[in-house]
Amino acid sequence: MLGATFAALSAAFFGLNNAMTRRGVLTGSVAQALAIGVPIGIPMFFLFALAGGGLGAITGFSRQALMAIAATGVVHFICGRYCNYRSVKAIGANLSGPVVQLSLIVSLFIAITVLREGLTPLRVIGIALVILGPALMHQRDPAPSGDIGAGAAAGGRSVAAGPPPFRPHYTEGYVFGLLAAACYGVTPILIRIVVEHGSLAESMAAGLLSYCAATAVLALLMMWPGQLRHVLSIDPVPAKWFFASGVLVTVCQMFLYLALALAPVSVVMPILQIHLVFRYVIARLINPHHEMFGGMMIVATAISVIGAAALSLDPEFVIKNVTLPEPIVALLRWRLL
Repeated sequence: MLGATFAALSAAFFGLNNAMTRRGVLTGSVAQALAIGVPIGIPMFFLFALAGGGLGAITGFSRQALMAIAATGVVHFICGRYCNYRSVKAIGANLSGPVVQLSLIVSLFIAITVLREGLTPLRVIGIALVILGPALMHQRDPAPSGDIGAGAAAGGRSVAAGPPPFRPHYTEGYVFGLLAAACYGVTPILIRIVVEHGSLAESMAAGLLSYCAATAVLALLMMWPGQLRHVLSIDPVPAKWFFASGVLVTVCQMFLYLALALAPVSVVMPILQIHLVFRYVIARLINPHHEMFGGMMIVATAISVIGAAALSLDPEFVIKNVTLPEPIVALLRWRLL
């Protein structure tokens, strides 16, 4: 249950982070977002590990674990985040979300086939609902927010209600969204392999090392001719949004590492998809003129919450506390693999 709670908290911070990132990439570049957001993770995870007693666990990782931790940092924080930011910049956070959400399929496939994590009926129902809820939100309204000239028909005058409507670049957004899904789908497996039998303190140590590996690779990339000069030329406005995004995504990753230390990938990853609901609501508040919006938000939110509850419930807990017919009990105890 605690692992599911951490996963839900990670989803909330991830949704807020995406809205901040979207605001930053309107005028800043993806390279600038990475240069600011990734290194922030080192001091923050250092404090997390220090507070949780995880610094001493760093020397206890095996060579294989260190390789997996480093791979996680590079694949997730550099490759995955770059592709995600490119997708968000091209089509917006709301349209990018369902594409990046395909990472769930990648994670669950590997978790079931490689880690031998079983599927129960409650998990199947929960996964379906958590996927269905956010998907229902992405039906576009007839008129996107931010249209100009809303009062022209009534008074014959153009009223500037805001910036022009957002025009997505679908091909770029979907291609990079799929690449981000592949990266984000693999890394939870790597994290789970390292922290599955460890303590919460060890998960914080793993997070710190992942950020160190990602920052080291980022530093090498900054040596590419003109790259450092480009990053340093960032305007104050996107820098502010990228800094806030970096702080929020680091908190998100902290909760994700904690969740994967306590719960299977097949539970954590579906719950994490609730971030699409948070992303939609927050984008409506922060980026009303720079996103595409759809209806059925309340219904989608309720469906996602029910799905998360189904994922976090232990079948034996349900059987002990609810009087059910024997066929239903047998069904709840059914397990694939």
